[in-house]
Amino acid sequence: MSGTTRTSIYEILDDRFRTGRCANGDERLERLHEESRWAEGPVYLPAWRQLIWSDIPNDRMLRWDEATGTVGLFRAPAGHSNGNTLDREGRLISCEQGNRRVIRTEPDGTTTVLADRFDGKRLNSPNDAVVHSDGSVWFSDPTFGITSDYEGHRAESEIGACNVYRVDPASGEVQPAADGFGGPNGLVFSPDERQLYVSDTVAGHIRVFDVRDDGTLDGGTVFAEAKDDARFDNIRFDDEGRLWVAAMHGGVHCYAPDGTLIGRILVPEAVSNLAFGGPKNNHMFITATTTLYSLVVSVTGAPRIRPA
Repeated sequence: MSGTTRTSIYEILDDRFRTGRCANGDERLERLHEESRWAEGPVYLPAWRQLIWSDIPNDRMLRWDEATGTVGLFRAPAGHSNGNTLDREGRLISCEQGNRRVIRTEPDGTTTVLADRFDGKRLNSPNDAVVHSDGSVWFSDPTFGITSDYEGHRAESEIGACNVYRVDPASGEVQPAADGFGGPNGLVFSPDERQLYVSDTVAGHIRVFDVRDDGTLDGGTVFAEAKDDARFDNIRFDDEGRLWVAAMHGGVHCYAPDGTLIGRILVPEAVSNLAFGGPKNNHMFITATTTLYSLVVSVTGAPRIRPA
């Protein structure tokens, strides 16, 4: 069935959004925090029942505690950090736009640089990262953090291209995994890790690549095109293979596995990022302009990393 149906904060564009129980969650968004300048990069830490996110222009990272509902400072300065994720050991991986690097926070609070250069040249401004079950770290590297001083430090690109990179888990070597992007942004592995999906904010689409056994990529076909005022940012899967997309002025979009836009969660501010979390992985956390939102949804986020 096609045709648009509006129910509370959900917009049903295809019957699969209804039959898949995608619109059966909370009927309203809960505001958890409203004092960011531009919020991005939410990641849920199950061991601590906390959510960490980035406030890029204010050069800080904030932390929301699920048990108490309080918000505190996690790190400042924070290298104008953007995207955050966790590795297999639960360590925090952060993309620092200002410092033009990807770092890992160790259990004792110290940081380790995972990537800051390729072929001797400084990276542009790493944006988002994901970790494969083999331990490799993959990240996008657009120029968003060097085009002005708002989200980083104005500078020229040394590499002259915007790529997706892979950090080898054994050698630490940084190698390009995919190129040909205008502005690579969010990236995520399919639940079976056979594909890597990458949003390109500048080109206005999401591309999908096949992941070979040796860690290289093949393909790069367009999975979905942005429409109307949508600008694709980060992307996350649920455990039934639907792709949820932070679409800026289009709210949160939901795509069926065949690439059909089947529904939206309507948000009153421009949406930058989303993340699944909570004890059952059925809380959706949404960063939107100045605000961190939350709602309990009727779908479950895909496991963060497949068992080795």
